[in-house]
Amino acid sequence: MPLNELASSRRVAGINSVLRKLKADEVSKVFLSKEADGHLLSEILEEAFKRGVLVEWTEQSLQLGRACAVTRKTAAAALLKK
Repeated sequence: MPLNELASSRRVAGINSVLRKLKADEVSKVFLSKEADGHLLSEILEEAFKRGVLVEWTEQSLQLGRACAVTRKTAAAALLKK
């Protein structure tokens, strides 16, 4: 799956940041890692479903982190609305 959308400056990375922006209704798309703990991602999935936000999955947390220009593994990332 191409993650080139995350090259945008309008993105956030990390579970807490993504959840905060989702609750503020500022997210257009969410990216989650299949490696991450499902318990940690459940609240993000629930909030995204409630708001009708598209969720895409990546295989590796490191891959998601690199797409966000972060040197660490990242469980969640999101594109922000314009």
